[in-house]
Order: sequence, then structure tokens, then C-alpha cells
Amino acid sequence: MNEVIVSMENICKTFPGVKALDHVNFELRSGEVMALLGENGAGKSTLMKVLSGVYTRDEGSLKIFGKEYGDLTPKQAQEVGVAIIHQELNMCRHLSVAENMFLGREIRGRFALNNAKMEQEAKRILDDLKIDIDPKETVGELPVSKQQMVEIAKALSINAKILIMDEPTSSLTAREIEDLFRIIKKLKSEGKGIVYISHRLEELQHIVDRVTIMRDGQYITSMYFGDVSMEQIISYMVGREIKEKFPRIECRKGKKIFEVRNLNAGKMVRDINFSVYEGEIVGFAGLMGAGRTETTRAIFGVDPKESGEIYVDDKKIDIKCPMDAIRNGVVLAPEDRKKDGLCTKLSIRHNLTLPNLDIVCNRLGVVESKKEEALCEKAVIDLKIKAPNVDVDSGNLSGGNQQKVVVGKWLARDSKVVIFDEPTRGIDVGAKVEIYNLMNELKKQGIAVMFVSSEMPEVMGIADRIIVMCDGRITGEVMARETTQNEILTLATTFEDKKINSQSGKEEV
Repeated sequence: MNEVIVSMENICKTFPGVKALDHVNFELRSGEVMALLGENGAGKSTLMKVLSGVYTRDEGSLKIFGKEYGDLTPKQAQEVGVAIIHQELNMCRHLSVAENMFLGREIRGRFALNNAKMEQEAKRILDDLKIDIDPKETVGELPVSKQQMVEIAKALSINAKILIMDEPTSSLTAREIEDLFRIIKKLKSEGKGIVYISHRLEELQHIVDRVTIMRDGQYITSMYFGDVSMEQIISYMVGREIKEKFPRIECRKGKKIFEVRNLNAGKMVRDINFSVYEGEIVGFAGLMGAGRTETTRAIFGVDPKESGEIYVDDKKIDIKCPMDAIRNGVVLAPEDRKKDGLCTKLSIRHNLTLPNLDIVCNRLGVVESKKEEALCEKAVIDLKIKAPNVDVDSGNLSGGNQQKVVVGKWLARDSKVVIFDEPTRGIDVGAKVEIYNLMNELKKQGIAVMFVSSEMPEVMGIADRIIVMCDGRITGEVMARETTQNEILTLATTFEDKKINSQSGKEEV
């Protein structure tokens, strides 16, 4: 135990126009959890992709279990005992859970693949992790939280000795996080080394032994977690002091901007009613599966509505598809930015311009370069998007900078309602504050802001008013400064007693 099992010295990696890693050192020991920390774009994921064989390094040395390796392939890294759980889910959405877990190492029968054996083995692993998922289910039909758990199960199924977890809890419920921590402690007791990348710094105290901090592609320091305060960690990460974790501004509550009446869409959106006013931010709280994301999708026209009315400035609008919503000033930054919010093969410029062609094109439909440049420059400056230029592919950006591009494409429009669904998922503490400041700026401009978040301190810290959902229905509404986490959690887990009105025969909640 505590022997050095990974040693990386002077690792360099350059992408076109970007030096992602600049002579970085990293060390991992057996039987420990090492937190790898830094802002988005610090190089954490890139360094781990070098270790797992996804990227080849330009310079530096790499030793695993004392043996020096040249250019590793992902398969070679896996054979050595390295497994990585990527921040952005990398699964074949059309395949089953079992097929994804055994992809590239399928169990074969005499003449064909032994699907029954793979499903049996997958079920055993999932049951050990206490994950209630059918191995036969298609991955693409699972919610993001369950896809994340399948990714974790897949990594653990290869009996990895070095496990890299890149934002593993970003889409998990509190119960699932507890299960994950239990698994991590078990693996640690077995002598496995775990690299833990997370922007949820409050998690570290439960599992972490040591921390390594990076900034702007460079190694900053390593230390035992017990020897440093959270304020020091944040200061090392961002290179400055973060004075206010949840910046809040006070605005006068004005007229009603946005209203949803009796919205129904499938099982998870039942009789939704709420309003948003000028000068306020409305947060939506609840547990995973409460119906918050489904509500935002129904409002934006992604999913069909069964019934309901939507009003902007007291004018009823008809939204049948996202384009209808955009034309009426209602925009959405979705939960899954990689699948729903970005074209990862296109540049930052094209992602910012694509939904705004009506703004940057002339009457002949030709893009006017000056308008396009001004739009892109404003988004980069306002959101502090870290990239050498706007012609870099958005797929090469860090998770936080990808989120900024998703938000940035709506800033050019005269939007009246901006909906954020988990806007800070997988984003570092510095970038979170920038997103909060953006929401506050929209609030100051009189734009209706609503956002969904699974982090209760975030909802209570940023929202003025909180709407709580459970099982597809709104179960309560509270003022952020007058409530407690216990009150919100109670509303998020229980309904009022239902009774049948004997005269009308209607259900009352």
C-alpha cells in the first residue's frame, strides 16, 4: 500500500493554437484517492487522457507500476489496469446497457456472442453497485443520471487498478452519490488508486486523501487534503480570492413577463402553473426524476404538449417546436450540452452564429462578416470563453467553456425568457460565479430568468423564488431567503394528501 503506481513528469501536450499541458507533474499511490483540481481549461481532463491512452503526449515521461511506457493506446492502458470515466458520456446510445459495458471485450460463445452471459454479468455488477437498471435497456432511453452510473459500472467491470473519475457525480442524486462513495472506499481498501476530478469541492472531505492542483495547463502544487483549507484550494485553483460564492443582486420586482398555465406533457409534466416577473430569478428544485427538465423541454417545444397555455408579456404564444419558442423570445440552455446544446464538430463561431442567422445575414441570406465577428467577440468577452480564437472546434473546449458557448449563442437575441437547465453542471467554481453574474445581469435587464438545479445551496443562493417539483407536479413555492433546505427537501419528497371531491368527481391536490 502507498507505493507509487503512476508517475508523470514534465508532460506536455499542444493542440492547434493551445498549449493544454505545460511540463506537468503528477503522482498517484496505491490505496489513495487523489483529487485533481483546477478551473475549466486547466488541463485536468487532458492529463488524464494522456494517462488513459486517449491522447499521446508531446514530451515527458510516464511510468505505471514502475514500468515506463511510450505512446499508450486506450486498449493498452486498459490492459495495464487504467480505466477512465469521462465527464462527457461516451456511450453508444443505440446499444443496450450490457452491450455498452462489454463493448470491445464481448463474451463469445462457440459460434456467436453470448448475450445472455453478458447480460447476466452486467446485472451482477449493477446489483453490486445497487443500481436499478435492466441490462437489456437501450442506453439512449435512460436519463443522464442512469447513463452516468452505467459508465461507472462499465469502468469497474474491467477490474481496474487505476480508476480515473472525471466529474462522476455531476448527474447523480444524493443517494447515488452515497453509493458511489461507498464503492470508492471499498476500492481504496483493496489498494486501488483513484483519481477524482470534481468541481463539487464539498465532496472532497468525504473521500479524498491528497490533492493536486493545476492552473492554465501547469502544475501548481500537491498536498494532503487535511493540511489545507477550502479557501486556500480555491485560491490555488483560480489564482485569486473568490469573495462571494453566490453573488446576489437586488432588483425591483416588476411586471409579469412569463406565465405557464395548466401545462401537461407526458407522465412527468402534470398541471404545471407558474409565473416569472421582471427583476427576479426563479429556481426549480427537486430530486432527479421530479420532472423539471421535462417541463423545460415542453415549454421550449422539444417535447409535445398535451395541453396548456404559455404567455409572454400577457400575450398567448403558440409553441409547437423550438423555432416557435425562439421567435417569441423564449430560449433554453439544455441540461445535456453535448447532445442538445452544441454542434461539437463545428467551431465556436459557427455554434454562436447558427441560431442567429436571421441577425447576421443580409437580405440575400449571405452572412455579413462584421456582424458575425461582433456577435462572437461580445460572447467571448462577456462570458470569458477561454480559447485561442473563435474558429476552434467547440468539441475541443473544456466542459465549462462549452457551457459558456451554449449560453452565449442566446445573448445576441432580444430574448425575453431565458431558461437554464443545470447551467453549472461540471463547471469550476470560478466559471460558476461568471454564470451567476450573467443570470444577475439578465435579471437587471428585466429578462425573465428561470433555472433548474440539483444543487440546493445553488438554488437558495441565486434564486429569489423557488418552485419545488416532485413526481411531475409542483408541490410548493417558497421565497429563497425565507426557506430552509429541510423545507425544500420535504416539498421535494412528499405530496399533500389527495382527496376526491364527491360532487365534482375531480381530484384535488
